[in-house]
Amino acid sequence: MDVLENKWRGKGLPEGALRGIPAPSVDAQAPRALLARCPVAAVTPLVVAEGFGPTVWVKDERGRMNLGSFKALGAAYVIAHEADTSGASDMATALQGRTYVTASAGNHGLSVAAGAAAFGAASVVYLAETVPESFAGRLRDKGAKVVRHGANYEQSIEAAMMAAEENDWTLLSDTSWEGYTEIPHRLMEGYLAMAAEAVEQCPEVPTHIFLQAGVGGLAGGAAAYFRDAWGDAPRIIVVEPEAAPALYASIRAGESVVTEGPVSAMGRLDCKEPSMIALKGLARDADAFALISEGESAAVLPELEAIGLVSTASGAAGLAAMMLSDLPISARVLCVLSEAAD
Repeated sequence: MDVLENKWRGKGLPEGALRGIPAPSVDAQAPRALLARCPVAAVTPLVVAEGFGPTVWVKDERGRMNLGSFKALGAAYVIAHEADTSGASDMATALQGRTYVTASAGNHGLSVAAGAAAFGAASVVYLAETVPESFAGRLRDKGAKVVRHGANYEQSIEAAMMAAEENDWTLLSDTSWEGYTEIPHRLMEGYLAMAAEAVEQCPEVPTHIFLQAGVGGLAGGAAAYFRDAWGDAPRIIVVEPEAAPALYASIRAGESVVTEGPVSAMGRLDCKEPSMIALKGLARDADAFALISEGESAAVLPELEAIGLVSTASGAAGLAAMMLSDLPISARVLCVLSEAAD
């Protein structure tokens, strides 16, 4: 594991590096108010993972809203917010005639599909060639139209952007770039429901928090909320695949950069360019950025399965980095098990 200390901690990237990009929200009440009205919404558990020496708390997102990951809190929240503010009398048809389009490397597409279906809208999800067909089937089961395009996530995003412009559809991406921040900012706000639950559930303030990242939406939103709740007490470490070091490389360069690398088995984290909103927040809030190898991510899965924490290399990446770290026995660690096994 390769760890980079964040020299921008507490101050953020140099002035001008992300000019005009908003920092992540810390308003957890907004998504929680809408969740309270959702019949399938429920608080996910915080479990104690035994046998690691330090105390390890795991926020278990595998059952979130029957969609299998924390992503259920993101796109579906954006769509629910738009339905809630539409003025429609019937929420089931509030967004009839609308089409939401996105690209997905995993669970974000399920959130778009489920949210659109709940309020009468259509959804189109672009998938790169590397995304398993089993996932495409799950999307179709939720009512989405699936379009295969490109060799990687970045190419599928470009195709979704073009489709949105050509068809007058609403682009609902979980990443952000210059000129496209309003929707992903609200989407990241949805993830704060998970962070707020974790703050309420932790019996003590953690000393260490490990947050896995693809484009950085979960890590950026959660880190901002944890700093707001717990101040400087926890050491926050962001974890990425060696094959997709988008945040790590951007922090090292002092600006957003596009990275290159092979396809990673940590498919949900295999994103070569960071969300600018997430990067802005994490440059300020994260203490360090860690890269883990394919072997390191896979090696932890049998051990986690043995204690009932079955997940994927992506979902357990934060736990993998924790297990690779030399932590004192007195440490209190918070990790997120971000998705169920495929």
